[in-house]
Amino acid sequence: MGRVHMKLKNEFITHDTGSESLLVPTGAASWSGIVRGNRTLGAILLLLRDETTEEEVVAALQERYDVPEDVVKHDVAHVLDQLRQIDALDE
Repeated sequence: MGRVHMKLKNEFITHDTGSESLLVPTGAASWSGIVRGNRTLGAILLLLRDETTEEEVVAALQERYDVPEDVVKHDVAHVLDQLRQIDALDE
């Protein structure tokens, strides 16, 4: 993990339905579709509304959930990789 600062691009909006989290591109985004996920995805997306680092996201999730650090690191890395694939992050 690097100390790269990142933030969710303005071309994407988030929505929490209560049972799932959604990431939806606006018309300005280069990707079209909907990303659906669980509360963990929602927590990560919420943290990415402001500039942050991968380490800060991992630390915040560890405070929130009682999960081993290696599991949190893996989950965060996976979500960030998916967000990079759809060009949803400013880094």
